[in-house]
Amino acid sequence: MGIVGSPWSLSANPVYRDSMNFSTTKEAITYLDSVKKLEPNNLWPNVDPDLFLQNLRHFATKPLNFYEGKATNFCSYSALTYIPLQYDPLGFSRFMVTLYKTGKARMGKVEFQPGEAVRNEAGLLRYKGALDISPAGQMWFLCLASYFKGYLNFFNRHYNKGDENTLWASTNFAKFNRMLRKLFYLKTRARGSDLIRPWISDEYTSLKDKMKDHIVFLYLNNRLLYKKKHIVTRLGIPTHYVLLMDLFQSEDGTINIVYWDYGRKTLQQLDAKFLHKIVYGITFCHFRKK
Repeated sequence: MGIVGSPWSLSANPVYRDSMNFSTTKEAITYLDSVKKLEPNNLWPNVDPDLFLQNLRHFATKPLNFYEGKATNFCSYSALTYIPLQYDPLGFSRFMVTLYKTGKARMGKVEFQPGEAVRNEAGLLRYKGALDISPAGQMWFLCLASYFKGYLNFFNRHYNKGDENTLWASTNFAKFNRMLRKLFYLKTRARGSDLIRPWISDEYTSLKDKMKDHIVFLYLNNRLLYKKKHIVTRLGIPTHYVLLMDLFQSEDGTINIVYWDYGRKTLQQLDAKFLHKIVYGITFCHFRKK
């Protein structure tokens, strides 16, 4: 966690830290060292067990390097993975090892037991950048996309080769918030929708205030965000989920947003009008008692 107040720091620690099983990187690595070696498992025929354990060690030691992969619809799953990797890497490591050994595992209120198509595909995804060599990440993403469904997934509910790039893996705003509530002991509130922006008179002040004691996710029109000339009209729908990490104003009034995206922290400079234009959903949450 960075120094609070620094332009590149995380926000203050969320409240109610005793409401969830918290652990440290050291505890996660000690556990993974105790596992020592995993044998190949026919339940996951294309997952290399040695590489799988290497992935889990990397997740525990460098959680902000966690990467959704190129040309996938996994951004929502990557964004929410910040929570277990940052606050309970030991719990996440145990969950993943159990999932590998038995083909099923429980997180929060969800009992994952992915079908054969998903289990056979994990480890085979290619041309996705660093995700190619992350069978553990592929397992996690495919399990989430297979289990959680929203209206965008209505016509494609069963995995077929290549579906990580299709509506099978996509996430609408209500589904994203449902995943947070089901997987983690969080009190979650959300404003916005898939089509209509939330009405907030001053997004900057509101977000700055929420970041003091909440984890904040943004649901953005990503196509506008990465357009070099923001004045050019593009399709006005949200397409991307990011974790908001910091927010501050320059002397000239420009708003600087720092967010976690694509396995790295990104800084964007915007004006208040453009910030309002790209934000379709805001999710803010803190830990609650079990």
